[in-house]
Amino acid sequence: VQLVESGGGSVQAGGSLGLSCAASGYSYFRFWMGWFRQAPGLEREGVAAIYTGGGDAYYADSVKGRFSMSEDNAMNTVYLQMDSLKPEDTAMYYCAAVLVCANGLVLLAKEYTFWGQGTQVTVS
Repeated sequence: VQLVESGGGSVQAGGSLGLSCAASGYSYFRFWMGWFRQAPGLEREGVAAIYTGGGDAYYADSVKGRFSMSEDNAMNTVYLQMDSLKPEDTAMYYCAAVLVCANGLVLLAKEYTFWGQGTQVTVS
């Protein structure tokens, strides 16, 4: 599975950004896709995850009500809409995928098999 992120950039606090992640090279109908972020000196943390094909999205408490994850199954793409951004949201954001994952573990980076290259989000 290949994952390619796009979007990101720099924005002032309170602003919005959108990320996209296009998946290719797989034959599975449904799998988990997640967004993770890592700031310098910190561990990679889960932001949001979704079971593709119409599943509900799961969010970290730190982003609930501000971030929204969605999918376009026909385009094999997931999105992360980030609103009301805060300086503490500054990080490298990664898209990840895994075929099988327990619901309670979908925001744990170690559960994911495939990773994108990351895209920087900076909030000032």
